[in-house]
Amino acid sequence: MNYTEEKIADWNKKFEKSSPAEIIEWALQQTTNAVVTTNFRPYEVNILHAVTAVDKDIKVIWCDTGYNTPNTYRHAEELIEKLGLNIHLYVPKQTSSHRDVVMGIPGIEDPNHAIFTEQVKLEPFGRAMAEHKPEVWFTNLRKGQTALRNSLDIFSVSKDGVLKVSPFYHWEDAQLDAYLEENNLPNEHKYFDPTKVLENRECGLHT
Repeated sequence: MNYTEEKIADWNKKFEKSSPAEIIEWALQQTTNAVVTTNFRPYEVNILHAVTAVDKDIKVIWCDTGYNTPNTYRHAEELIEKLGLNIHLYVPKQTSSHRDVVMGIPGIEDPNHAIFTEQVKLEPFGRAMAEHKPEVWFTNLRKGQTALRNSLDIFSVSKDGVLKVSPFYHWEDAQLDAYLEENNLPNEHKYFDPTKVLENRECGLHT
């Protein structure tokens, strides 16, 4: 699928005030090969619920770094069952126990941090995308999360040419909380990303 800057800009203007459901329905009409990615961090339940409400069989790619908290793993299992998620799990090729011995979790100034990020996040994600070759990729990116994400919009294009769709891009936390309450959905806040350290750092998936 080829996307011009003009076309992406037109879509972002057209759907700026649309509901997530309207955005998702339209995006799914453009392809038969779509995925939604998740790491079960806070508010991931919103995108998972919204997308599966439109397509209950959509492939859900979970790239598990191996460093999630017990709360996050319990939250993931709860949502997999509650939403009937079609999970495709991808994990690093090296266990966290092995890596703890040879490297540990490097700080962001440590030269090993880039290697660590590649091992636990970028390689599993790249493997997943290479295997499924999606044309549409649903994410829960939102404005205000990082400087990079402020430069994106509801629709953007990944470096591999995949149409990236962020239906909740313009939503605030309060709106997401109201969505969760309305749909009786659990959230999870005890999440740990070993590659980011700071909440407003990019891990590399969206650059």
